[in-house]
Amino acid sequence: MEEIYCFAGNPLDRMSERRRDAGWISSLLEEPATRLIPLRDLKPPIRNGDRMALDWQPVGPWRDVIATGATLAFLGIAEGRAHFALDATAADQSPDPATENIDVRTLAPLIAGPEAAILAEARSVIDWHARHRFCAHCGTPSEVASAGWGRHCPRCKAHHFPRVDPVVIMLAVRGERALLGRGRRRPGARFSCLAGYMEPGETLEDAVRREVREESGIRCGRVHYLASQPWPFPSTLMMGFLAEALTEEITVDPEELVEARWFARDEICDMVARAAAGDPDPATTVPSLPGPVAIAHQICRRWANRFDSV
Repeated sequence: MEEIYCFAGNPLDRMSERRRDAGWISSLLEEPATRLIPLRDLKPPIRNGDRMALDWQPVGPWRDVIATGATLAFLGIAEGRAHFALDATAADQSPDPATENIDVRTLAPLIAGPEAAILAEARSVIDWHARHRFCAHCGTPSEVASAGWGRHCPRCKAHHFPRVDPVVIMLAVRGERALLGRGRRRPGARFSCLAGYMEPGETLEDAVRREVREESGIRCGRVHYLASQPWPFPSTLMMGFLAEALTEEITVDPEELVEARWFARDEICDMVARAAAGDPDPATTVPSLPGPVAIAHQICRRWANRFDSV
């Protein structure tokens, strides 16, 4: 059975074929059952109760904000109810004192998986609009189109659409050892899988081999795909792999990593268990891994427990 990781498994029917139907989108906004999630600085509101959950709100209180041109994006439909995301960053309304706006990276492990997946969609598309307000062809301010899934330039008539950046993330393995690296932004002894953006003209396998060699000097042969994960920071698709390491001597690229190191399978198994339980202070000198929210953790878990091999 396919494993579902954080930010994956979105239950919404995106109804992409109807996004350009302005009349239909308007009718959804008139439906009493329709709900939206207002993001302030890309942070959603959470209403604390028996469990943490996204505070989906009716459209009515936000109609004036929508009318002023705040970015609104149709996310999809589930169980007959339409869901939208709204950029409420500049809204005049005072936040509900019963709610709290929380950073998505912090929030995701604390809410239900399907909600985290919807939130990934909402955050990515709202962030894309904030970053792409001007036409890339002529520089004219562009306009939201296709129910939030595009922008249109009124001057040169160019159309622009949200993009997803493909990233390969991999665990290079050689026998009973695997290669992990530590970047400059990682606190303490926090290690992770090597990763990097794909380049034009590359296959996934070529990108895996290039990134491992660039960052660590290790040459790889066979490459085995494992799984993928949407990562809404701002909008990447993490594609996970195991790679067969053909060499052992590490030569770290100091522009990419502080260090890279071979770890035995039992060491990684222990690191996975500690990360899943909630590692203590990340500044500790004991080597650690990212938590289960990250696909790097899942790749290491799968290999450490012998679920996968190259």
